[in-house]
Amino acid sequence: MTSNLQPVPAIAPRRVHPTAVVDPDARIGNGVEIGPHCVVGPNVTLGDHCVLHNGVTVAGHTTIGAGCQFFPGAIIGMPPQDLKYRGEETYLEIGHDNIFREHVTIHPGTANGGSYTRIGHNNFVLVGVHVAHDCTIADHCIFANNVQLAGHVKVESNVAFGGGTGVHHFVTIGKHAFVGGLSRITQDVPPFMVAVAARGPRSEVRMVNGVGLQRAGFTERQVLTLKKSFLRLFSRRARASGVPIVATIHQLLEESPLDPNVEYLCKFLLRAYEHGRNGRYLESLRNDSKWTRAKDHPGD
Repeated sequence: MTSNLQPVPAIAPRRVHPTAVVDPDARIGNGVEIGPHCVVGPNVTLGDHCVLHNGVTVAGHTTIGAGCQFFPGAIIGMPPQDLKYRGEETYLEIGHDNIFREHVTIHPGTANGGSYTRIGHNNFVLVGVHVAHDCTIADHCIFANNVQLAGHVKVESNVAFGGGTGVHHFVTIGKHAFVGGLSRITQDVPPFMVAVAARGPRSEVRMVNGVGLQRAGFTERQVLTLKKSFLRLFSRRARASGVPIVATIHQLLEESPLDPNVEYLCKFLLRAYEHGRNGRYLESLRNDSKWTRAKDHPGD
């Protein structure tokens, strides 16, 4: 007679180095490896098969999904660098299968910013990257060495950053965008585009992220359609035409058939141009006072 009982999966043992300091109240999943001189706080949850290499600190109310790796010197969940923070209980949530290389720092949220910093799944975060309070990062993003995100930044999925890039607080980076190295990003970066450092304090939209889109499975036709939209919106000829970019956006939205990627691009731009402040849509949603705005973000 055939049994319907399924075998019980084996529980992978945890491996904790004797020099690590792990609070007994921390919730540690199966198969977790914690290396020498790591510190794990009482309100931390580590999902199954996470790996903390030597010298990693995980503190605060931090929840980490399965299969994440943290390399030496990473400091995760320490209090945010914000003068408004008064020790209130705020949170950091990290998804599964992320890699955080050496000396990455990630801070939880603040009560004024919604109390949460959130990072999705399958992100690759390289040496020296800083993710400040109240940031939201989606999935499949790449942060090269020393990228610095100020508070309240939103990064959509499949974004890649070149090294040494600084992102102003309340900026949104659209999905499938590429941000060139050593760029100073002070305004929202449109999805599907390449933004690079330009003369003066701002970056500029240089081209469609064709290589990134092809790698993500976009068809030649989809990429070509986005390139045609780029020429109408951001090319030198478009800037020299005297036609306001908002007018061109509305023209694109009225065309039929409307490509869904072009529609997403246009609506993203309208948020920043028509509803945003200083080119940043999220800036228009902030709820802090004039006094705290002037004194906010001393270190981010």
